[in-house]
Amino acid sequence: MLDNLTQRLARVMKTLRGEARLTEDNIAAALREVRLALLEADVALPAVKALIAAVREKAVGEEVIGSLSPGQALIGVVHRELTQLMGAAHQGLNLATQPPAIILMAGLQGAGKTTTVGKLAKLLRETQKKKVLVVSCDVYRPAAIEQLKTVAEQAGVDFFPSLPTDQPVDIARNAVDWAKRHYHDVLLVDTAGRLSIDAAMMAEIAELHAAIDPIETLFIVDAMLGQDAINTAKAFSEALPLTGIILTKLDGDARGGAALSVRHVTGRPIKYVGVGEKLSGLEAFHPERMASRILGMGDVLSLIEDAKKGIDEQQAVEFAKKLKSGKGFDLTDFKEQIGQMRKMGGISSMMDKLPAQFAQAASQMPAGGEEKTIGRIEGIVNSMTPAERSKPELLKASRKRRIASGAGVQVQEVNRLLKQFEQTQKMMKQFSKGGMSKLMRGMKGMLPGMR
Repeated sequence: MLDNLTQRLARVMKTLRGEARLTEDNIAAALREVRLALLEADVALPAVKALIAAVREKAVGEEVIGSLSPGQALIGVVHRELTQLMGAAHQGLNLATQPPAIILMAGLQGAGKTTTVGKLAKLLRETQKKKVLVVSCDVYRPAAIEQLKTVAEQAGVDFFPSLPTDQPVDIARNAVDWAKRHYHDVLLVDTAGRLSIDAAMMAEIAELHAAIDPIETLFIVDAMLGQDAINTAKAFSEALPLTGIILTKLDGDARGGAALSVRHVTGRPIKYVGVGEKLSGLEAFHPERMASRILGMGDVLSLIEDAKKGIDEQQAVEFAKKLKSGKGFDLTDFKEQIGQMRKMGGISSMMDKLPAQFAQAASQMPAGGEEKTIGRIEGIVNSMTPAERSKPELLKASRKRRIASGAGVQVQEVNRLLKQFEQTQKMMKQFSKGGMSKLMRGMKGMLPGMR
C-alpha cells in the first residue's frame, strides 16, 4: 500500500547527495517533495504540516557524521518524526480489570469490523491464552449475527447467540452477564455499522457504551478510505471515548495516508493493523517499524515474529537434524518449506517487510499469482510417488508426463519445479556445511515464481 510513498521519499533523499551538511537551502526543496509525496498518499493536511515543521526544525544544522550522506541524515530525522506522528511506541490492549474485560468495537459498515472481531479474538486466545466470548449487537445487517458465529467457530472462541428482534443494549447486557457466570476473560462486542455516519447510529453506540462500560473502545477504520477515514475517525472520537484504533486492509492498493494521519487527528493510538482476509492477519502496530517500512528500511522484527507464529518449531528442529546428519533435502522437504512460507503470510508478505533493495524481488511475482504458484508446486509434488520424492533422479520423461497429467499442468511446469528444487538442494548442502554467505547469494532460486 505504501510503495508509492516509499519510492517518492527515496528519490527525495537522492537529491541531497554531495552536500556536506543539512542547511535551510538544501533541505527546502527536499521538504517540498516530501510534502507532495505525503499529500499524494492521502495524508491529512494537518498531519503533513506538523511533520514538515518538525523535520525542518530538527534537520537544519544536523551534522553529516562519518560515512552518512545528507540524504541518509535527513532520513534519520524523517524516521524519528514519522514515528512520533504515528504514536512513538506500540500500545497494547488494557485488560487490567476484573473479568470479563469488555472491548467495544465501533466503525462504519464495510470496514471489516466483524472479521476484525474474529482476528482479535483469535490473537487473544493464542498469544495471551484468554478465554474469549464474542457477541453481535448488529440487528440491522442481514446475516450479521450468523457471520460472527461462523467467524467465532473459525477462531476457536465462544459465541453468545442473539436474534435480529432483540434490542442491542439488552443483547450486550445479557452477554456481559453470561461472560461473568462462565468465567470468560474477555468479551468482544461487535456493533452495528452504517454506510455513513448518522445521528441514530451514534446515539445507539453511545447508549451501548454507557450500558456496559467497556475498558477498551476500539474504532475500526478502513485504511483504503483515504481522507474519509480521517473524517470518520474524528466523528467517532467526538462521540465516543475511544481508547484505540485498528486499521484494516493495510495490504490494499490505496495510498495509505490514513496510517500516518489517523493518530494525529484523533489523538488515539493505532493498536493493530489488519492485513489479508485470514483470521491470522492481525498485527500489533509499531510506529517505529511502520516508519522504517515507509522509508524503505524494511521491518525485519515483524518478519521474525511472523516466522515464530508460522513455523512449527518441532518440525524445524527435525528438519535441521536431518540436514546435519547428511540425509539430504528431498522434494517432500521442499513442499513443507513452501508450506511454511504460506503460513508466514506468503512470499509477498515476507518481501514487504524486507529492506527496499531486497524487496525488489517481489516485483517478479505476477500479481495475485503467488497462491496459485504455491498450490501448483504442492499439486506436482503430491502427484509423485514416495520413491520419486526421495529420489528425484528417477524422474525421466514418462514419469514427468504422468505427474504433469496428475497435477493438471504442462510438463514444462514439472521441469521448472525440478530446476528450482535443484537450486534449493544445493543451497541446503551449503547451509549444512556452514556456507551462509553462499546460501544468501543463491536464495532467489528458493522462492517459487522468482527466476
